[in-house]
Amino acid sequence: MGGFSGCSGYAVPESLNRIEISLPALCHNFILLKEKAAGRPVLAMVKADAYGHGMIECAKVLAAAGVDCFGVAEAVEGVQLRRHGIELPVLVMAGILPEIIADLFAYRLTPVVVDGSCLNVLSEQAVKHNQEIDLHLKVDAGMGRQGCLPEDMGTVLKRIQELPGLKLAGIMAHFPMADDPDSDSSNEITELFCRKLDAVRDLLPENLLVHLANSGGILYFPDSHRDMIRPGIALYGYYPDGRRGVENGRKPRLEPVMRFSSRIIQVKDVPGGTGLGYGHIFTTERPARIAIIPAGYEDGYLRSLSNTAQALVHGRRVPVVGRISMNLTMLDVTDLTDVLAGEEVVLLGCQGDNEITADEIAAWMDTINYEVLCLFGNLNNRVYVGG
Repeated sequence: MGGFSGCSGYAVPESLNRIEISLPALCHNFILLKEKAAGRPVLAMVKADAYGHGMIECAKVLAAAGVDCFGVAEAVEGVQLRRHGIELPVLVMAGILPEIIADLFAYRLTPVVVDGSCLNVLSEQAVKHNQEIDLHLKVDAGMGRQGCLPEDMGTVLKRIQELPGLKLAGIMAHFPMADDPDSDSSNEITELFCRKLDAVRDLLPENLLVHLANSGGILYFPDSHRDMIRPGIALYGYYPDGRRGVENGRKPRLEPVMRFSSRIIQVKDVPGGTGLGYGHIFTTERPARIAIIPAGYEDGYLRSLSNTAQALVHGRRVPVVGRISMNLTMLDVTDLTDVLAGEEVVLLGCQGDNEITADEIAAWMDTINYEVLCLFGNLNNRVYVGG
């Protein structure tokens, strides 16, 4: 018998599950947000693989569209951007440890420091490389997470002034409740932050970038825009307050960038009283036609969507029935005609005149649209369209 003789000359098959990333939608959202910036620089958040949309591809498109700089969580993400030809400033937002400082210099990355603990090592490396490194200081003005407390800000700023090779290029804070337009929290934090800055004004250099406004700040709290804005979720077409933001948003609206589709691999007719899938958590009450797709919790389509979610087939909504398993999900297509193996099923996005949004899926999963996009985008094959 002949055996498998290797892969030379054979194309690798693609997954039947497909994430489409609309580059025109990404550009549309960036232009809307840039208009709100009113001439201020725009820092595009591309951490977490651009919220599941693909950091490298999205960064290249945004750079060409006129973004000013990028934000990542870890230095390794900044290194990836540099290795793929991104030359714009890259802020490393999630903190700095001594072992990654060499890479900051090697790849010209901008650290966001959260206290004074790494300043000595940063200064030593700057002197060693005969360089001056830009840095931003993060202040905990009410987030209760990373950052120096406002009362410690003066001490850290003095230390930055004293150490050779360090240049304070920016100072920032972050909002805990910018996804709630009715909350007073964001305006209160803006006021507190600016008041504390005024108290240390003599320690601040000229041309300092002061920035607070994430997507919620950009859309709902214009007083927070200051010297630069930092859009994240809004770049990818979603509002930080979910469906409420869609309903209240002015036109033109943000456009979702991601679409998640699969393909039907089997259609079967079953009698009434048939238990479906693990645990038989769904039993048919009538003769039913069940379509099966090769998507499951391995692909980010979580078990919590079992018997809850809906999908689009022939442009119409159909229910997910039974337990979602690792690689398979069942749909009840009894009320449709001529459903065939090989046809497209849309789990997120548009088909015909109908649409399923990440906000809907987030409600079914008891989470937020951010998590839905990261799950789907980072666990499936991505294809870029419209570029």
